[in-house]
Amino acid sequence: MTESVANTKRLSASSRQCLSVRGLTKYFGDFAANRGVDLSVDQGEIHALLGENGAGKSTLVKMVYGVLRPDSGDMELHSEPHSPDDPSHAKRAGVGMVFQHFAVFDALTVLENIALGLEGRYPGAELAADILELCERYGLHVELSRRVHDLGAGERQRVEIIRVLMQDPRLLILDEPTSVLTPQETEQLFATLGRLSDEGRSIIYISHKLEEVRVLCDRATLMRAGKIIDVVDPRQESTRSLGEKMIGERLKDTKRSKVKKSSDSKPRLTVRVGDVYPDSIRSVALSDLYLSVAPGSILGISGVAGNGQDTLFDVLSGEVTLPNPDSIMLDDTPIGRMGVEQRRILGLLGAPENRLGHAAVPDLTLWENIILTARHTRGILKNKHLISGPAAKGFADEVIQTFDVRTSSVNAKASSLSGGNLQKFLIGRELLGNPKVFIVSNPTWGVDAKAQLFIHEMLIKMADAGASIVMISQDIDELLSVSDRICAICHGRLSRTYPTEETTPDYLGALMLGQEVES
Repeated sequence: MTESVANTKRLSASSRQCLSVRGLTKYFGDFAANRGVDLSVDQGEIHALLGENGAGKSTLVKMVYGVLRPDSGDMELHSEPHSPDDPSHAKRAGVGMVFQHFAVFDALTVLENIALGLEGRYPGAELAADILELCERYGLHVELSRRVHDLGAGERQRVEIIRVLMQDPRLLILDEPTSVLTPQETEQLFATLGRLSDEGRSIIYISHKLEEVRVLCDRATLMRAGKIIDVVDPRQESTRSLGEKMIGERLKDTKRSKVKKSSDSKPRLTVRVGDVYPDSIRSVALSDLYLSVAPGSILGISGVAGNGQDTLFDVLSGEVTLPNPDSIMLDDTPIGRMGVEQRRILGLLGAPENRLGHAAVPDLTLWENIILTARHTRGILKNKHLISGPAAKGFADEVIQTFDVRTSSVNAKASSLSGGNLQKFLIGRELLGNPKVFIVSNPTWGVDAKAQLFIHEMLIKMADAGASIVMISQDIDELLSVSDRICAICHGRLSRTYPTEETTPDYLGALMLGQEVES
């Protein structure tokens, strides 16, 4: 039986359908983002939507949510025609969506942000009580008085989920919901989704974490190049088979070979700091910070979200400067007082966790975003007053080609890219700058299996060529496969550093919770 016939039979046979999509097509100019897509989601079903970056997943769910209008095809929601003009229309019909890019206002409190998503509700005591009741019911935790700019990525995602659940959706769409969550937070989310499913609510779950899909989801629809290529039971698949079906080719494992110790063991980057208190009182302070990275080494730093990773990145990249210049040494140069620009000129580059707003400006084109951080590369900055547009566009195109970024051109706005493609572009922008030291936070957040493999290979290749890399990540498997030395951060304090080959996932998890075993 062909997959189209199988899909049609499933669509017609189910009497418990929540969502039915038939023949949905969407073009952007000459580019077909979706071509004749059929999808069915049953009541109470947790349905995975899988595909590599740029496969058309986000376009499809944005049409269900009313952000985009299809060029052809039709949709039904609980057997009623569904053709939302905008997200407000979709919300009234019972559709809620948590986007991969956070749609929150940094200057407002958590309560105020949630109120903005609820028509006719005001950020007062009554709404606060309702939110806390919902949080209690679904096992969520949030401090309503905190300002969003003081929250970590995992906490911001929780705010988004709570805001959507307050709308009482019958169909919930989650786009990469666990990409910045810790294992403990992921377990809590899964428990919440299980309760929602038991209540008869349906969930479309977009993720590149295939083991999660196997554990959580009832069915999985696989997309490639804007088309549906298969519908499978993920519990009958392995993560490898899901990944290979998704990208249409065989996957290979990435594991860094044992690093040969050089006779010259002098670190390239050394950090010795007492206490670091960030400007924001809500950000986590750092205590007794010491780390060193030698040429050719990848230091992995794991940690539960909100334990000082953001402050650590800011200290290493130069966004937070220190009073003592010798507190951070790059080779023999004291850089503790230097800002981001000066450190970049010396070869210390960084890629932060937050893509839009921190690593990239949403409304600037890709080549304009190149200028923000890579202007000292490829002759882009001619002198103090002159920037070469052609050089910037050429470098942007080099990044797009090398990292297989799916976009129309270098003139596309950063906000137009899918999350995974934007991540590939931003990581590529820094890696192709040939840094001496590279500081990166969650480098494969939201990218597909093929892109994860490529980014890991590029990091290893850069280290093998002599670069020093500090990789801050919540993905334990990623750290154990790529790094050669590893530690954890808990409550702003780094653990001791261990050879990765001698570290188990369980022991690393203990370090993340501050349970260091004294030898």
